[in-house]
Amino acid sequence: MQYLLLATLMLLPYSGQAANETAAESGQKEKIDMTSLILGHISDSYEWHFWGEGENAVAIPLPILVYSNVRNEWFFFSFSHLEEAEESGTTYDGFKLAEAGEENAGKVVEFNNATGKWERPLDLSLTKNAIGLMINSLLLICIVLGCARWYKGRKPSDPAPRGFVGLMEMMISMVYNDIIKANIPQHVQRYSGYLLCAFFFIFFTNLIGLIPGSANITGNIAVTFVLACCTFLFVNIGANGEYWKEIFWADVPGWLKPLMAVIEFFGIFTKPVALMIRLFANIMAGHAALLALIGVIFITATISPVINGIMTPLSLLFAIFLDCLECLVAFIQAYVFTMLSAVFIGLSVPQHHHKA
Repeated sequence: MQYLLLATLMLLPYSGQAANETAAESGQKEKIDMTSLILGHISDSYEWHFWGEGENAVAIPLPILVYSNVRNEWFFFSFSHLEEAEESGTTYDGFKLAEAGEENAGKVVEFNNATGKWERPLDLSLTKNAIGLMINSLLLICIVLGCARWYKGRKPSDPAPRGFVGLMEMMISMVYNDIIKANIPQHVQRYSGYLLCAFFFIFFTNLIGLIPGSANITGNIAVTFVLACCTFLFVNIGANGEYWKEIFWADVPGWLKPLMAVIEFFGIFTKPVALMIRLFANIMAGHAALLALIGVIFITATISPVINGIMTPLSLLFAIFLDCLECLVAFIQAYVFTMLSAVFIGLSVPQHHHKA
């Protein structure tokens, strides 16, 4: 979405002047709710929104699949039916979209006569993030298999690959040698598959999220929660006895052992939580900051044409710089998540040191 907004920046001074002339005639100024605008672009939804707002919006309604806990049956329909019902102030088949400020805002709800409240049904809908996740995963699989096909029938003595395949080989070697092998030297083959998959999934998804109209997948805490849970399982299921001994019976004075056991036990859970929040917060904050910079232009357009003419090029320059920085952040966040996961896994399978 952010690139499409950037493409319209040069036209905003004129639209801002027209908006101010209209505001002057009506004696009031237009107000822009930037919080709702930003959250609407970076949050999940039941439609794939490309650009525009209101009647000028270009979006694809997605299928909704819910199980009614009140009527005990499944319902399958398009999100467009809920939009039409919302415009007419009614419901569609007993369902509606919860409004901002209400409980479960932005989600499908139905009225429960027994409790007198609007409640959420079991929602298995294909939302924007869910479809985006499947598309990104399919594209990544095609890229990896395409690179693997290049190596079929080739010998180690053949020239090294060039172009995109050479770039992929360089990145795989970097992750394998500098991250995985450096932190898990004894069990590198056991964990290399997951860590390589996590790195390229996060990196590829972060880059796709910068394309106009794409889904903000890693900026969704549900996605980062699943990634953190995967690391949590690999750390604790594959851990050896020495790891658990250091947690519940550390080599400290006896009176400190119970206290250290409690602290280390909570540390088991705080590590994946830190992974989850770090990735989610950095990606979401980057998108929000970029939209906020662009939003400055829309806000100044309702104040003064002069101010808007000054702020438009400044906001444009800062937005372009931040967009370039986001490309770097996409790699850094994938690197940091993989590095910390490798460190946590390496600590769970420590090497045995024998005294001379």
